[in-house]
Amino acid sequence: MSATLRLAEQLISMPSVTPEDGGCLDLIVSRLTPLGFACELIESGPPDFRVRNLWAKRLPASVDQSPSATKTIAFAGHVDVVPTGPLAQWTTDPFTPSHRDGKLFGRGASDMKTSLAAMVVAVEEFVSARPASPLTIAFLLTSDEEGPATDGTVVVCEMLKTRVDTPDFCIVGEPTSIERTGDMIKNGRRGTMSGKLVVKGIQGHIAYPHLARNPIHELAPALAELVATQWDAGNDYFPPTTWQVSNIHGGTGASNVIPGEVVVDFNFRFSTESTPEDLQTRLTKVLQRHRIEHTLTWTVGGLPFLTPPGTLVAAVQQAIRDEAGIETQLSTTGGTSDGRFIARICPQVIELGPTNATIHKIDECLPVADIEPLKNIYRRVLEHLDDGLAR
Repeated sequence: MSATLRLAEQLISMPSVTPEDGGCLDLIVSRLTPLGFACELIESGPPDFRVRNLWAKRLPASVDQSPSATKTIAFAGHVDVVPTGPLAQWTTDPFTPSHRDGKLFGRGASDMKTSLAAMVVAVEEFVSARPASPLTIAFLLTSDEEGPATDGTVVVCEMLKTRVDTPDFCIVGEPTSIERTGDMIKNGRRGTMSGKLVVKGIQGHIAYPHLARNPIHELAPALAELVATQWDAGNDYFPPTTWQVSNIHGGTGASNVIPGEVVVDFNFRFSTESTPEDLQTRLTKVLQRHRIEHTLTWTVGGLPFLTPPGTLVAAVQQAIRDEAGIETQLSTTGGTSDGRFIARICPQVIELGPTNATIHKIDECLPVADIEPLKNIYRRVLEHLDDGLAR
């Protein structure tokens, strides 16, 4: 059994449903400390939802003081996992790593404990082979990514910003691959913004509509316009911004009562071509044009970020080319990740991890044959960045 697979199994065996870390962070600290990492465990959140975070950093043994003499690369990720769902539907216990048909099964196998194991072992190998490297290497890990994400990575990023101790590059270990490790990486993510629209009407008897005002009827034309709106055309890296309704609530449950209000939950997934302020203004103007009495509350879950081709993207592309013999695809599709917080303090952020076909599912798994290549890709990225500093 490889060192990467062994560590992945150890991490999977530690139940760590958000916000619990299950001992994962302590295990990782025990691996990083002998390598010369200064490890800082940071707790945040209320007593009933206590989150543990790790900031670990290894400075070069010797480097001159010029600004270009060293760069910091951070490996980022989360040790928490989503709930298992019905245990009876799992073929084997989700927190007991198991093997079938050449695959590793367990909650977190793909999202994202195998990535963490691959990162740690890659750093162990790199430090052993290149102890005098001028690279500064860091880890930013949390137990609050699958949950509210209010006391995890975002807290550590604010701390690092205050300290002026921010990385130059960051690799987030989210499962980004489709068919095989390395065939897709994320060099950005769309922003997310949710809204709650309450349309006011006048409740009344359904047989006397002239004595009431039906908010569902009043909303319908505006809703049709919003659905048909093109918010932007996207760009070379992002698809067009989308607007989707997730829930509509209206009525008392009785069939003879016109409701007094209707509540609509919706979400924007937006590109760098749009801003939250612009989208809010445009949507509000539609409601005003249709003379809809309403209240509207907004929640910006994350801004879009983008890392154009440059030093980090080139190093990752070359590492994948060297290890897997394929040309990786750059993508900004999918949901949000903690990359949105890291991008505020780090100019180059990409996401690279294993295949994502079974994430959050019953019997989560990934091919064992994909594990060592992932570790090797992470190590090769370090080597390419190190070679760049040496030139």
